[in-house]
Amino acid sequence: MSSFSRSAQQWATFARSWFVIDARMQPPGKIATMCAIRLQGKHKPIYHALSDCGDHVVVMNTRHIALSGNKWEQKIYSSHTGYPGGFKQVTAAQLHHKDPQALVRLAVYGMLPKNLLRRTMMQRLHLFAEGELPEEIVRNLTEELPQPRIIPRALPEYTQEERDAFPRLWTPPEDFRLK
Repeated sequence: MSSFSRSAQQWATFARSWFVIDARMQPPGKIATMCAIRLQGKHKPIYHALSDCGDHVVVMNTRHIALSGNKWEQKIYSSHTGYPGGFKQVTAAQLHHKDPQALVRLAVYGMLPKNLLRRTMMQRLHLFAEGELPEEIVRNLTEELPQPRIIPRALPEYTQEERDAFPRLWTPPEDFRLK
């Protein structure tokens, strides 16, 4: 009986799992670190740098990612075609408008090791601009990863009781009136 449980444990260790992450209101860098760890297989006890033991990662809602500060306009992605005059630069906003999955894809690609396994790992990354996933991917999902950053709620999402219970910094005096 113990050999059965041991073989089940080994199967679960070596099998490729499917993880899903919701990227709504999350920075691409935080999403990319979580994806890179799962794609490489670093979360498994059998990890070795030369072995390909990573899992599949599904990232949904890449259209709704969040960048802090002025990074939408200040962060620049550059490329070169190899020909004279082929140097191209686009801002994060322009790239995101053209392809909503590109920012997350480039962030994950940059966090993976620079070796021959990187392209194979990137094939196990599945990006979706919206929250709708195809049926064949939903069938394979095994675990949902928590969002790295807590999303603050908007004021209308709070109930009146929660608003009344919220501590106030200043309470107007009784005879105070707005004029």
